[in-house]
Amino acid sequence: MAKPGAAAKRSSDGAETRPTRGGSPRLRSVDGVAPDAGAEVEEGALALDRLIHERMRLGIVSALAVNDSLTFNDLKRVMHTTDGNLSVHARKLEDAKYITCTKSFEGRVPRTEYKLTAAGRRALERYLDHMEALIRATRER
Repeated sequence: MAKPGAAAKRSSDGAETRPTRGGSPRLRSVDGVAPDAGAEVEEGALALDRLIHERMRLGIVSALAVNDSLTFNDLKRVMHTTDGNLSVHARKLEDAKYITCTKSFEGRVPRTEYKLTAAGRRALERYLDHMEALIRATRER
């Protein structure tokens, strides 16, 4: 974590870097979302995608990976969560382009439907590959 007064620097591609606790820079994009919408680069190694590493967002992405689409109410039921909690986490995934949100009406009843994007599927695959590598490395010790 960067010190409150630590100065930010810009790399040649416009990304902002801030020193971490250990002194090495952590690459972040200008808007605060790291490259690949959540993956962080630390000391040349790809770190876990912090955007989908969070339990609720990983659950949303995983549920959408095995379904063509899910409505807001379906996801709320699957995730055992509240409207507010689901909407906040879904919005973060939508902002990162990991999921799409389509709003429509069935008669007079609003319907919100979510789908996993190709970028979201790739991010989930990278995340799972990374977790599997961590598990293998741990078991080999």
